[in-house]
Amino acid sequence: MSATPHKTHRELLDSREPGCGFPGEVFSRQDVFENDLDVFFSKLWILAGVTADIPEPGDVSTVEVGRASIMIVRDDDDNIRTYRNVCRHRGSRIMKEAGKASVGMLVCPYHQWTYDLDGSLKHAAHMGRDFDAKCKSLIPVHTKVIGSHIYVCLADEPPEDVTKLDQAMTPRFAPHQMQRTKIAFEAEIIENGNWKLVIENNRECYHCEGTHPELSNSFLPEDFGYCLDGLGEEAVRDYEAYTARNEKSREDWERDGFICELVEAVDESAQTNFRTQRLVIAGSNESQTISTRVASTKLLGDLQRRDLGDVHLWGHNSWTHVMSDHAVVAFILPIAPDKTVVRTKWLVHEDAVEGVDYDVQTLTEVWLATTRQDADLVANTHSGTQDPAYVPGPYSRYTETALDQFCRWYDARLSEHGI
Repeated sequence: MSATPHKTHRELLDSREPGCGFPGEVFSRQDVFENDLDVFFSKLWILAGVTADIPEPGDVSTVEVGRASIMIVRDDDDNIRTYRNVCRHRGSRIMKEAGKASVGMLVCPYHQWTYDLDGSLKHAAHMGRDFDAKCKSLIPVHTKVIGSHIYVCLADEPPEDVTKLDQAMTPRFAPHQMQRTKIAFEAEIIENGNWKLVIENNRECYHCEGTHPELSNSFLPEDFGYCLDGLGEEAVRDYEAYTARNEKSREDWERDGFICELVEAVDESAQTNFRTQRLVIAGSNESQTISTRVASTKLLGDLQRRDLGDVHLWGHNSWTHVMSDHAVVAFILPIAPDKTVVRTKWLVHEDAVEGVDYDVQTLTEVWLATTRQDADLVANTHSGTQDPAYVPGPYSRYTETALDQFCRWYDARLSEHGI
């Protein structure tokens, strides 16, 4: 009896039924995982941190992306720079561990080659008079700062359509003055599932009502699609009330100069995948907290209004919620086919004082709980997709259209790179 032929990554993608999810091997195979790292985390723009990670000159944040390692640095002129974490001598890591540090210079621990924060090589002993230090500066990484968000691209030629993301988000972030923030809390969790399942889970709220009691106090799943079939007259009235409240809030916000328009680049032609919209928050419309009221009385920037809803931003490795009082910024990095690190940062006004303007529990309890719940959902789904009985079912055309869009976009990007 002959073994089942091994399908290529392309054959697996071509076997996907329209409107359905990927076959299980797309989430588990090492060769697929390596292709994903090469295309989606090396050739495209990814979120790698926030400006509050490196608030002072000399601060360094080191981030691992597959086999690559990058250093995000704030230099002496307050510029944010990003370099490959590779010494130009014999390849030693300059920063030996991921995380944050404060330095005067970047010094390789092997032979003490020393680099300025602008990347230039300043000291290399025993190299002789004819050694040209100017040719051995640190290798820069393409960097784009949008609001507080630090995007990087490891490719030689980064996608130019990041300008569309910049044009959409800069005016949306502006009233919140995102670079005048600090990190009030940050958390990291390793989810036992493929990165694509993490993103799929984040891009729909079909599951929210049954799995996220804390988030459901403030989050409105209707924002992500809703099917009224069979739900009765009361559900219809509730949905009409939701629609009317949305329209009133957006009219009110726009009158005050806050942008609400949906902007998205999610189709097959977009290299930089994103979606943004100002969403209504349930209850008081102020913040994603249990009470739906602000967690910090010191509002972001110079804002005076608390009821500004949620500026929502999706990317292919990140999600962001910006409210009047704080922001939640999360991004993911794949570790293995079945492991993904999720890093979440809670940002508040740079002058907000813990215990006076905010307390950490009120600030973080919703998204700490939601992230733990999502980790369980992703792990359970990843396990199920590896069962021999798994056959991808149809996405809901009401609540999961974003997932089908993601599948088509994923397919197009791989095809573009010859996969």
